[in-house]
Amino acid sequence: MSSIKKIALSMAVAGTATFAISAASAATIVIGNGAEPASIDPGKIEGQPGGMVAYQLFEGLTALNSEGEVIPGAAESWTATENNTVWTFELRDGLKWSNGEDVTAADFEYAWKRVVSPELASPYSWYMSKAAQIKNAQEAIDGTVEPSMLGVTAVDEDTLRVELKQSVPYFPSVAAHYTMYPVPQEVIEEHGDMWTRPGNMVSNGAYKLDAWTLNEKMDLVRNTNYWDNANVALDGVTFLPIEDENSELARFEAGEIHVTATVPNAQIPRLKREFADEFTIYPNLAVYYYEFNTEEPPFDDRRVRKALSLAIDREVIVRAVTKGGQTPAYTFVPTFVAGFEAPTVAESSLNQIERDRMAIELLAEAGFGKDNPLEVDFLYNTSEFHRSVAVAISQMWKQKLGVEMNLQNQEWKTFLETKKAGGFDVARAGWGGDYNEASTFLDLLRTGHGNNDSNFSNAEYDRLLVEAARAENANEYYTKAEAIISEEAPLAPIFYYTRTRMISENVQGWPVGNAQDVVYVKDLSLQ
Repeated sequence: MSSIKKIALSMAVAGTATFAISAASAATIVIGNGAEPASIDPGKIEGQPGGMVAYQLFEGLTALNSEGEVIPGAAESWTATENNTVWTFELRDGLKWSNGEDVTAADFEYAWKRVVSPELASPYSWYMSKAAQIKNAQEAIDGTVEPSMLGVTAVDEDTLRVELKQSVPYFPSVAAHYTMYPVPQEVIEEHGDMWTRPGNMVSNGAYKLDAWTLNEKMDLVRNTNYWDNANVALDGVTFLPIEDENSELARFEAGEIHVTATVPNAQIPRLKREFADEFTIYPNLAVYYYEFNTEEPPFDDRRVRKALSLAIDREVIVRAVTKGGQTPAYTFVPTFVAGFEAPTVAESSLNQIERDRMAIELLAEAGFGKDNPLEVDFLYNTSEFHRSVAVAISQMWKQKLGVEMNLQNQEWKTFLETKKAGGFDVARAGWGGDYNEASTFLDLLRTGHGNNDSNFSNAEYDRLLVEAARAENANEYYTKAEAIISEEAPLAPIFYYTRTRMISENVQGWPVGNAQDVVYVKDLSLQ
């Protein structure tokens, strides 16, 4: 393993198949993937489980190296003109789909226009407008112009021209995201929604889909048509959707898994002692938070939201519950995001007794207290990790504020659907940066954003983000926007993630230096 200080973990879905890693399967790595992906269609993926699979099946114009830096992917070079509003990408020679057909610039043009089409209803369509800032993206999403008007053009088979509505100097970093991967038009038109099934799916990455048994495992095998196949060490990868962290750990210890998605937080002290070379912790550009349904009384009252946030003892959570080297969070944007200057928020400079006093006062002003207890329906996706955090916070809210918290867990896909439909009072949430810049977090709370499940809306907040996009020093506006989040409390940041995993000593090349936790199996090997 790397000599870098180790620090990692995630979630998982129960699988039934068991098998030992044998010499015969030594060229295939087995990885716990936390949950069954809701989709592996790049235009429909939402969340880490689907993203992890997409990194292996597809390749975008750009990629990230083991330190999180942008490197060429399917594009060998790119240039920017007109103050970083026009980007031109030149594709590599000899790019092929897994079926042997040529990958061309038109495949990227089709994929991006598909993402913004109202017919697809992509959960990440906002990414093309808010993150990538592509010309006419929002208008296409809203249905006021045809997707064909999106500012992306295949100039020829090897050249893609992208027009942005404003300067985005970090656009190559944005382009590494799975939402911007190419997809095969002819295959999609032939198979419709079934194009992602084994036997139908065609992809352009280092691996292709071989078999998929829902809630059991997904097998990917080498794509011999991949342009850099000669430098890919492993013949395949098997993803296991194991929801129960203890079951996943048991299978790791039994030699059935090379890399876990997570580890049970209660087991961390033992794992540090007994598996010093395999228990791995590394920084993660992500925040763990609770979001409030701001359209549902009484959570439409900022005093209620703020009181609940203040009463969370973040120091206790990271020290006694999560135990994975996480940092208490008092701002939504992680303090280590490139260039970000966090505002001075009052609660970060107070001790917990003072925060609790403020929380009691605010909740009393809103009409609640131990004599008139607030009842909260709390939603989280099934995971012992999330449950342990929720139990600790429910006890804090009960003891300090008299709040009654009803825990409701759902499997990943249902959980996402329930949140989208607004079926919660308070919900567990987490966000990993899609690129290393504050807007990847702050954009989530824009009015009407596709992932703004709290339905927070603040005109001044929206204005600040618009101004930030135009400004030479965007971080000045980001700091002010973060201050509004602190004051209005549409969410309660709890801690900044670390990624905790069990990684077999046989695995070489796991990118612990990439805080976005983007993993390309093609860069790994097994001893």
